[in-house]
Amino acid sequence: MTDRPAGIADTDVFMTRAFTAPRDVVWRFWTEPELLSRWFGPHTTHTPVEMIEIDMRPGGVWNLVMVDNETGEEYPFKNDVVEVDAPVSFVLRGHGDTSRGLPETLFVRVEFHDHGDKTRVTLHEGPFTAEFRDMTITGWDESFAKLDGELA
Repeated sequence: MTDRPAGIADTDVFMTRAFTAPRDVVWRFWTEPELLSRWFGPHTTHTPVEMIEIDMRPGGVWNLVMVDNETGEEYPFKNDVVEVDAPVSFVLRGHGDTSRGLPETLFVRVEFHDHGDKTRVTLHEGPFTAEFRDMTITGWDESFAKLDGELA
């Protein structure tokens, strides 16, 4: 996790991570189902490409389902695309599964900072309860490790 800028609530996830790939490549790994399926989710899950729907335009969707590797339990992520500035940033409005304790509405902002051969990704997501915030941080850390491997 990164030092939290002023104005970011403790209930939110704020992370930044550098990847060894140009910005347009990293953008594609977030916005193309075939590439997203290769890295999204913690190590105990997978995200089948046939369970990903992405329409990267305001009013579009960024939906996926993570599947538990052992139990087959499904964890859907349903998001409306609010803003897109390809390949610089996007904003999603998530519809949390309240039956699992998630808030009804979550926001995710992902920014892609161009550093030539590298890209710094900044992610801001929330609000969460402390428990879900910490679980989300762990999930993103593991996902980002998988993304590092895909980009290597």
